[in-house]
Amino acid sequence: MSACRAPRRLTSRSRITLLAAGAAVASLTLSACGDGTSGGSSQTRFVQGKNGVATVEKAERQQAPNLSGETTKGKQLDVADYKGKVVVLNVWGSWCAPCSAEAPNFTKVANDTKDKGVQFVGINTRDSEKSQANSFEEQHKVPYPSLFDPTGKLMLRFPKGSINPQSIPSTIAIDRHGKVAARSIGALTEDGLRKMITPLIAEK
Repeated sequence: MSACRAPRRLTSRSRITLLAAGAAVASLTLSACGDGTSGGSSQTRFVQGKNGVATVEKAERQQAPNLSGETTKGKQLDVADYKGKVVVLNVWGSWCAPCSAEAPNFTKVANDTKDKGVQFVGINTRDSEKSQANSFEEQHKVPYPSLFDPTGKLMLRFPKGSINPQSIPSTIAIDRHGKVAARSIGALTEDGLRKMITPLIAEK
C-alpha cells in the first residue's frame, strides 16, 4: 500500500481551478429563493411571452429528460408513465416563500384540469427531510405527487437553458408527446398557470 502524502502547495493555477469549482458547486446549493432567468440556449428555442411564460414551437421542442425516483411519500414515480398527458412540473421547496404563495394556485388548477388530461408533478428540492416537504403539502392540500430531490440532481438533467437551478420556484410544462413545451421562472399566478397549459391541453 502506498503511504498517504502531505497535501502539495497549491500553485496559482490550482487555486484558480479550485475557486472556479467552488463557485460552481455553490451556485447549485443555494438555499435562498431566486427569481433570475436562465442564460438561455439556442438549443431550447424558448420565446419569452408577455405573461412571463416562455414557450417553444411544437416542431422545435426537445424530449424531456428521464425524471424518476422516490416521492416525498416514499413511493416510486416515473414521469415517463404520464406520456399522453400534459405534465406540469413544479420545482419547489418548503423553505421558499414564493413557493408558498403560488401553492394554492397550483392546487386549484391541478384539481380543475385533472379530467382534461393534465398531470401535475412536483420536484421538491433542498429540503433535507421528507417531513419538511410533507408538512408543506399537507398545509397547502397539494393533490399531486412530488419527487424528492434534496440535492437538485433532477434539475441538472434538463436541456441546457431550459431551467435554472438557482431559481426556485420554476415550472416546466411537457406536452402529450413528452417534450418540453413551456417554462416559467418564478412564482405563477393562477391566471398565468392556466395560460401556460391551456394551449397544450388543446393540442393533439
